[in-house]
Amino acid sequence: MDWTPLFQTVLPYLPARYAGDIVSILTFLIAAAALAMRFWKPPAAGSRLALLYKVVASLAQSKGWNTNAYQPDAKALMIPAEASRTIEAAKLGLDPASTHPRAGEPPKPTA
Repeated sequence: MDWTPLFQTVLPYLPARYAGDIVSILTFLIAAAALAMRFWKPPAAGSRLALLYKVVASLAQSKGWNTNAYQPDAKALMIPAEASRTIEAAKLGLDPASTHPRAGEPPKPTA
């Protein structure tokens, strides 16, 4: 998500002192969330912390190629770089398109 339009709309109406404080606080929160994602082992899918984990991951902008390999509701398909993702997904009975990091959802079984 690009925050630039929001900042360009809202910040001119705030006094400069407050605008600087808001930007500093948001920057700190995003950096702290990224640091937490580095060391926080994902909770189990049914855990109460799973929702908090997803909120922190969103704040840390952990998505796409930046997503952690392990998620509360998905397992990573960890294969060697020279291996074919399509062949490895077929061995596991998964849809190859859903195993791509940019799929945005957990891998789906083939029907």
